[in-house]
Order: sequence, then structure tokens, then C-alpha cells
Amino acid sequence: MNRTLKVISLLLTYPTQELVDAIPELKAAVMGDTGLGDREKLFLKRLCDDIAGRDLYDAQERYVHLFDRTRTLSLHLFEHVHGESRDRGGAMVDLMDMYRKAGFEIGVKELPDYLPMFLEFLSTKPEAEACELLGQTAHILTALRERLKKRKSIYANAFAALELIAGGKPDRALLDDLLNEPLDDPDDLEALDRVWEEEVVTFGGNAGENACGPDRLQRQLRAHQRKPDSGAAAPNA
Repeated sequence: MNRTLKVISLLLTYPTQELVDAIPELKAAVMGDTGLGDREKLFLKRLCDDIAGRDLYDAQERYVHLFDRTRTLSLHLFEHVHGESRDRGGAMVDLMDMYRKAGFEIGVKELPDYLPMFLEFLSTKPEAEACELLGQTAHILTALRERLKKRKSIYANAFAALELIAGGKPDRALLDDLLNEPLDDPDDLEALDRVWEEEVVTFGGNAGENACGPDRLQRQLRAHQRKPDSGAAAPNA
């Protein structure tokens, strides 16, 4: 399973020629994973074949259109539960601390809640712990799968596989909160400009001494979606 989590982390990154060249190896790793079910293997095989079979520039344009220009399809986990509030910065610090305590180092410019990064981290953990942490994101994974499925995107396969690996069912109330969020229009360039003008998230402040670890992560991921509070960051502040 750990190899498969690493494979999915790569499949969810921006398509490059290097990724396309590695698809046969990635697909072989998935198909050879004895801890993986047939459905998960089929989902990921189809995604691998789709990425490898497309013109590279077409694959890149599709990726940007989905994940970079559509906030409701963001691959940053805390975007879906904290938005641009100050709570997101504290949650980032907590997650980075958990990474460091596990000996998992990331670059200073990398955001720790980036899903491919989180999956790479999970691929280094014992299977039971990886599944438990992945399960804490179940409502986000399911929401992303359903949104991608509505767009008839093959990337929904990655999230379907992750749901099966995590096991269990997402919290229905949390999932409904996410799915009730209005969908973005990736072709609305004015709205996209407004997103980039919002205040940058900072990684400081109120993390607290007991902020790290799986229990803290669960609380952060179960936070009421974009609930207004007095500490929310104001746009263009």
C-alpha cells in the first residue's frame, strides 16, 4: 500500500515529461501491490493510461484548469476547511511539526497541506497509521471525487482509490458542508485574480504546545468549513 500512496502522490502532481516517462514503472508498482484490491488497481491503471496517452501540453492544460484555477478542486487540504482564515496558518504549522517529528523534511516554499505531499508522507508510515491519517481526510477526498466525477474527469479515479484504501465512510455532515460550497468557474478570470489578491497565509502564531500529532490533525480537518470568526483574515488587508 505504501508504494501505491507514493504513486498516487505522483499522479496528482503537474504532468511533466518525466512523469509520463515513469508511467510504466508507476503502473507496474500499482499492479504488483499485493495489499491493494482489484478495484483500486483498475482505477489507477486507467488514470496512468490516460495521462500517458495524452499530448503532454493537453495534459498540463487540463491539470491547471482543474486544480490551479478551481478553488473547490484545490489539492491543498486546509483550503477546504479553513479557506483563507488565520486558522489555516496555525494548521499548517501543526502539520509541519508532525512532519518534522517523523523525520520528514519539506522545502521552505512547499505547503505541507498539499495532498501529494501529504500522501508522500503517509507512504513512509506504517500501514495502519497511514490508513488512519488518510481516513481523517475522507470527507475532503469524497467531495473532490464527486466534483471531479461531475466534470467527467479521470482524476476522480485517484480519489476513488484513496477512499478505498482509507476504508470507512466520511462524516456525512462534514461532507455535506463541503458539497454545499458553490462550484468555481475556472474560466472566470476576474474571480481568479481576486483569489490571488487575498492575504497570503502565514505559518506563525497560535499553534500551541500540544498542537501536533494525529488528534490535532483530525480536529483541523473536521473544522466547520470556512466558519466566520473574529480572527478571519480580511481580503487585501
